[in-house]
Amino acid sequence: MAIIKVRNSGNVVEGHEEVSNFLENQGVLYEHWDMDKLPGHLKEKFSLSDEEKNEILATYKNEIEELAERRGYKAWDVVALSDETPNLEELLKKFEQVHTHTEDEVRAITAGHGIFIVKGNEETGYFDIELEPGDVISVPEGNPHFFTLMEDRQVVAVRLFIETEGWVAHPYQESVSK
Repeated sequence: MAIIKVRNSGNVVEGHEEVSNFLENQGVLYEHWDMDKLPGHLKEKFSLSDEEKNEILATYKNEIEELAERRGYKAWDVVALSDETPNLEELLKKFEQVHTHTEDEVRAITAGHGIFIVKGNEETGYFDIELEPGDVISVPEGNPHFFTLMEDRQVVAVRLFIETEGWVAHPYQESVSK
């Protein structure tokens, strides 16, 4: 279950209902998928073949299609990052820059962990969303944010897009400490 850490106040938000309510108030979609559906051989695997990525997509076909229908997403894929990922440090440097997109940034975590740092409303400021398997979020179009890995440095996520071109990052200039 996701945990939220609000940077300017130090508040921590935990529990499905509390996290859902907090993120809804910030305009961020939050859902949770059943990780018991994921085949055991994929639960802690971070270097995936195309067949294994397709197996994840097939396992969550209903959830993906339902979310896509509700929100207008037309394409999806699976991304896997770990210390085995070529050029991981360069990728992380790119991900760790505050940016926006011309469409929602959607992630459904199926293995490992990641953190989205999102700019909330004026009162809240930036907050960290620590994600674990089953957590699904959608950061709204135009909302400043960035993504990084947690200490275990490994994550597998389903990504959904309206158009893959909408996922291009546009730099956003502002301090993240707020």
